[in-house]
Amino acid sequence: MPVTDKNILNRLYFIAGGMFLFAIAVVVQLVNIQFIEGEKYKEMAQEQTFRNAVIAPSRGNVYADDGSLLATSVPKYDIFFDTKTVNKKIFFDNVKPLADSLSAMFGKSSAHYDQMLVTARKNKNQYLRIARKLSYSQYIRIKQFPIFKLGTIKGGFIDKVKTVREHPIGKIAERTVGHQREGQKGVGLESAFSEYLRGKEGRRLEQKIAKGQWKPVSGDNELEPQDGYDIISTINVNVQDIAHHALLEQLEKYKADHGCVVVMEVATGEIKAISNLGRNKKGKYYERLNYAVGESHEPGSTFKLMAMVAALEDRVIDSNYVVDTGNGKLTFYGDVVEDSNHRGYGKISASEAFEVSSNVGIVKIIYDFYNKNPEKFVDRLYNMGLNKKLDLPIAGEGAPIIPHPNDKKGWYGTTLPWMAFGYGVSLTPLQTLTFYNAIANDGEMVRPRFVKAVRENWYASEKVFEKEIINPSICSKETVAKVTKMMQNVVEKKHGTGNSLYSPDFSMAGKTGTCQKNYGDGDKDKLQYISTFSGFFPVENPKYSCIVVIHEPDRKIGYYGADVSGPVFKKIAHKIYTDTPIFDQVENINTVHGTVSTDYENYREKSRKYKTIMPNVIGMPAMDAIPLLENLGLRVEIKGNGKVTKQSIEAGIKIESQKSIVLELS
Repeated sequence: MPVTDKNILNRLYFIAGGMFLFAIAVVVQLVNIQFIEGEKYKEMAQEQTFRNAVIAPSRGNVYADDGSLLATSVPKYDIFFDTKTVNKKIFFDNVKPLADSLSAMFGKSSAHYDQMLVTARKNKNQYLRIARKLSYSQYIRIKQFPIFKLGTIKGGFIDKVKTVREHPIGKIAERTVGHQREGQKGVGLESAFSEYLRGKEGRRLEQKIAKGQWKPVSGDNELEPQDGYDIISTINVNVQDIAHHALLEQLEKYKADHGCVVVMEVATGEIKAISNLGRNKKGKYYERLNYAVGESHEPGSTFKLMAMVAALEDRVIDSNYVVDTGNGKLTFYGDVVEDSNHRGYGKISASEAFEVSSNVGIVKIIYDFYNKNPEKFVDRLYNMGLNKKLDLPIAGEGAPIIPHPNDKKGWYGTTLPWMAFGYGVSLTPLQTLTFYNAIANDGEMVRPRFVKAVRENWYASEKVFEKEIINPSICSKETVAKVTKMMQNVVEKKHGTGNSLYSPDFSMAGKTGTCQKNYGDGDKDKLQYISTFSGFFPVENPKYSCIVVIHEPDRKIGYYGADVSGPVFKKIAHKIYTDTPIFDQVENINTVHGTVSTDYENYREKSRKYKTIMPNVIGMPAMDAIPLLENLGLRVEIKGNGKVTKQSIEAGIKIESQKSIVLELS
């Protein structure tokens, strides 16, 4: 069809109209971007080049009662290499010296690193991992290596720093010191006092200058971070070390599943040592769980103290009351209570029934005098606080179980007699110890305490934790004197179940406990034992109470409380007497009540000058020793490479802040 001028003109109009409409659309969009959505796009652009960065605070330290460091934060560095960003000539001129330097630092051959670096360059790898978890001294050293010393942009050097928590004294008391990890439920003091330890985050505006690299817009932060407070715990490193190794030795000897030991200062309730060791699949023991705080179990014969106190307080018996144990067997509804002495003890006093740990004797006393009114017995236990948690700051405390006759679903014909010798009830080791400590403390029950103070710096305390009294008098002083004598006789009298623990060098009072475990299955092969010894020392003017609980010792080796747990108690008491100065430093029980604040003030004054006790770093790699010492405020000089063979400041000496120390390495 012939093309006319009219057709051509129509086409031109159509094209021109389309261009006009397109121009209008462009103008509209420009106006929209400039005036309507302009702020949004400006913000988006700014977000690509600016950020409001979080500045993490330094987490506070956890200290022992003498200033020794239990937990601290140290930086660890991961190193990466952007092989693509480095100039070709610079890379190939220096790759061999860089490989040599890496070989000298990490031990693999120079050829290995040379091949790794060249291959990464060939593959245009922009994030080659070079090393993980380097110490600060290693980080400073690797930054000076060939190529890396050119920095991020020219040298492709990338570092990622993170703070890790370390325990300078090792795994001892690890479960009680605990941990607090982001996104996880923490444990121990780290979790309980995290609100003090963690500090407050700061913020600052940063500008992007290169891939993954940001710089502060100004020298001032928008919000300065506030470092965490320090925690001064009640743990004494000497007593803790004694308790840990005494428990470990006995667990290994008896091939037990797990165990715990707690040492408490009688007058104040301060926990001086707490060790919780469980066995792994390889037969090695480690701080697996906080058994002392969290594991509720039937206490067995250690509960006879509670039963005896109740009977004496209610005046249903006196310590001289004669009970007939007969042939050592009693039957209740088809179930048998029997003594370990299968011939029985015949007629003996209430005191002797306690001292020889006669199940029949104690059960007869409680059943004969409370059978018609069991509420009276249980109410007495409740009045002494045995049915209540200790309300500890550390999470996970096991709930005590003390059945009451009013609870018909949990009360049976055998409940009362079984309670008398520690079955059908449940307590944690620390709850049991708190009761024993009250007897040592003339009837005053104090709450176990793990922390002395929260401190902002070396010159001011945020909070001082005073002694807390749970019950000013769980029983009369007359009853205290009577049961104390019984517990003393357990150890000192020939017939006492703990006589093998007797020492002429110091006095102890306590009670053995051997409780069956898994007995309800009726399978003798599954039957296990819980071996316990709980008490205090010395008998006159007691300073410390202690409990040792060991679960599932090898029955072929032994399982009685006096044999398995008793020696741990004795070893701890003996070593505290002979090996540590702390025993002589504990003040008289008549004056210690009002000295907690004063003691802390004295400690704080010393802390103005002395930051902590010098740790032993001999044998440690330099990469571990240097940040540890720098975190204590020391200036560290090193000579050589490798592990520390000599330190210029001896371990155990009080050190001043900003003091210099020389480490010799080999």
